[in-house]
Amino acid sequence: MGMKGKVALGAVVGIVVIGVVSANADDNGDGGTADTAGKGPSASAAQQPGGKTDTAKAKAAEKKKAAFAGDGEFQVGSDVKPGTYRTTGNSDGMCYWERAKDASGEMDSLLANDNVSGTSYVTVKATDKLFKSSDCTDWEAVDTKAKGSPAATMDGDGGMFRVGSDIAPGTYKSTGNADDSCYWERTKDADHGLDSIIANNNVTGSAIVTISAKDAYFKTSGCGDWKKAG
Repeated sequence: MGMKGKVALGAVVGIVVIGVVSANADDNGDGGTADTAGKGPSASAAQQPGGKTDTAKAKAAEKKKAAFAGDGEFQVGSDVKPGTYRTTGNSDGMCYWERAKDASGEMDSLLANDNVSGTSYVTVKATDKLFKSSDCTDWEAVDTKAKGSPAATMDGDGGMFRVGSDIAPGTYKSTGNADDSCYWERTKDADHGLDSIIANNNVTGSAIVTISAKDAYFKTSGCGDWKKAG
């Protein structure tokens, strides 16, 4: 599977097409490289008695944040530990990831895949054998129990938002969408399988969707920015 021209696994509701995959070059956990420059703030070095800077703690924090690189093939269990990971800041839609049940490279080995604009969350399972990533920013481990400061607006082409952490539950509206290019999806997890999808749609014109507090993630691609209504 050396090409990105694969059919992404996903459900279809009506005329909805899920997981559009581009036909560009190659093919996506705690396992590897340090974070690259400019991708998020670096951890502050702790001060020890006597004024010495504890650079080891700073380096450990950086290593923990960047679980593995955005380019490569990673063996689950050794290179990548099972868990949920996130890649952010993918601006050109060239980021591609793939979960596979073996390293044969055949279509039957594909469990889930996607091309990413903005952010993607992916849960790598212990039963997965291989995770492939191409042209993505580095992946970082995510504590799915941690709470953030959820926003009431979303970038309409921002990718995936974690409900209760990135985005607050509620009813959202996106306007000015043309040619069914706006796609949204409510999911119950980050497995990216058929069973993950709660609801989805392609929209022309105005899109309105209610995100439940029970939803795990909201995915949006090619839409006008979403704003919480009311």
